Amino acid sequence: MSDHLNGVIVSAANLSKRVATAEGTLDILSSVHLEIKTGERVAIIGVSGSGKSTLLGLLAGLDSPTHGEITLAGERLDQLDEDGRARVRAGCVGFVFQSFQLLPGLTALENVMLPLELAGAAAPEHDARELLARVGLGARLLHYPRQLSGGEQQRVAIARAFAMKPAILFADEPTGNLDSATGTRVIDLLFDLNKERRTTLVLVTHDEHIAARCERHIYLDAGRIVEGR
Repeated sequence: MSDHLNGVIVSAANLSKRVATAEGTLDILSSVHLEIKTGERVAIIGVSGSGKSTLLGLLAGLDSPTHGEITLAGERLDQLDEDGRARVRAGCVGFVFQSFQLLPGLTALENVMLPLELAGAAAPEHDARELLARVGLGARLLHYPRQLSGGEQQRVAIARAFAMKPAILFADEPTGNLDSATGTRVIDLLFDLNKERRTTLVLVTHDEHIAARCERHIYLDAGRIVEGR
């Protein structure tokens, strides 16, 4: 737990990810070292195929590395099985994905309530209503994802991500499926909530304007960090 207590919420040492393909093995990430401090806003930047989303998934405990160490909130993810990683994720992690990943059979309200109910929250409906009002969807509580625009779906996803008051939020190209104006509004909302709730934010993006709103940038090229500041 020492890293977490020293203000480092997620770190990686000698991190590598290799997958088998029809042409042989492919190194998606190679020898990645990084530390992200509590409260930082960090953009992971690189061209398509540079390993950004793979790195995000490993840091968040959604996948296992081929080699190396990952510590998230004081827990060694690389030493845990899927159930163990799920426990860590449930305790401190929120996610916003490019594809929204809402459950189509649940209303906006139910999508946000779900993680609260699974965690045994005292007042899941109250909390979910409050968050959806905060993201401007107080009048759309009973709408299903198919009845919402892309921007509205992403706002539901943001409300869901913040529902559990996560210590760290991982966002993977959160405006990738949105038009420019809608994307700007969604990013404004994401950063506003991040500031209000003092959440660490790790954001994968190819958009330089979005990256510029983060204090630190991690540049990936062919699976390696080439520059960080």
